[in-house]
Amino acid sequence: MKTYPREIAARLVRAARSFSALILTGPRRAGKTHLLRAAFPRAGYQLLESPEVLDRVRDDPRGWLESLKPPVILDEIQNTPELFPWVRSFIDARPAKKGQWLITGSQDFSLMAHVTESMTGRAAIFHLLPLSLRELGKWNLLRGGFPEVWLKPSGASVWFASYLETYLERDVRQLIAVRDLVTFRRFLALLASRHGQVLNRSDMAAPLGVSVPTISHWLSALETTGQIALLPPYFESFGKRLVKSPKVYWLDSGLVCHLLGLDTPAELEKSPFLGAVFEGFVAAELIKNQINAGRRRELYYFRDERGLEVDFVEPRPGGYLRLIEAKWTRTVTPTLAYPLKRLLEAIGEGKTEAVVVHRGSKSAPPSAVVSRGVLALSVEQLLLEAPRPESATARPANG
Repeated sequence: MKTYPREIAARLVRAARSFSALILTGPRRAGKTHLLRAAFPRAGYQLLESPEVLDRVRDDPRGWLESLKPPVILDEIQNTPELFPWVRSFIDARPAKKGQWLITGSQDFSLMAHVTESMTGRAAIFHLLPLSLRELGKWNLLRGGFPEVWLKPSGASVWFASYLETYLERDVRQLIAVRDLVTFRRFLALLASRHGQVLNRSDMAAPLGVSVPTISHWLSALETTGQIALLPPYFESFGKRLVKSPKVYWLDSGLVCHLLGLDTPAELEKSPFLGAVFEGFVAAELIKNQINAGRRRELYYFRDERGLEVDFVEPRPGGYLRLIEAKWTRTVTPTLAYPLKRLLEAIGEGKTEAVVVHRGSKSAPPSAVVSRGVLALSVEQLLLEAPRPESATARPANG
């Protein structure tokens, strides 16, 4: 079966030489289990989801752990948070043994709460999103990045439908105990139609007949389980009054296309959501590149109250800022670079680069200057650059 090498694999192996435990979070079906089993082929494996295993763990967590022979993969540990104190005690009993506990979880925030409480200084933390353009070597908005969709693209529509059903049944109900699944499904579709927009919770609550706190609760669940990203506005004002609400992006273009009812290239090309889908794809890829290179996840947008807007502001290694506009076009004109030019003028001289990223292919000419200080780059030219990893191999669980 075809497999796709993951960029963080080498960092996982290095971290296992220094930490007693590894924590790998990310959305379901992003490839966490496959990655750990490939990187640590001699490790045992336990899936913490079957009723039989869950009953054994809850009846006797210490006895169950003692029956295992490390190194061992504990998959989807958010289902058994009571294991964390016992894993900590096992680590403290044998602190010289490294790479013994390889842990995955699909609920980032709730999982991290237990890590902070129990695993301070004992675990290295990593995050895995679906496949990136760098890992695939190609991209397709309708497929997104989930490995199974790329392995069987003809069954993509069925896969996404099944994924949503499974996600609703497992993660959402476990996190927020949704009583009305029909309304929650409507919320998912409505949120897909707001992809790439500034978030207005009141505007979403009214058509669904729910409260604003309910919308916030549901958004938190989607963010916790790695389905969406809320991009904050860039905090530097440059002398301007800024919009303060975040923008919302789904982190997988294939999933958001499915929620929008877009199943074929022809439907996508005719859709009014095409530009937003492309913009969201670029946002997700920038986040993936940051995470996979070991950099802090840090991406913003800029909008002031006079309407000046730039899609993305990305802090870069070395103190640079990169301003990015994402446009679904093969021809970049100076008009498309106008917002970037205005923001560059407001920022003034400094370590800033500005880019219009477009849908060009690998055969596109080298980066072209669209306007003074603004480059036009294809998706490949922007995203297939060499990564610049930080010196640390992982973020330790140090609270």
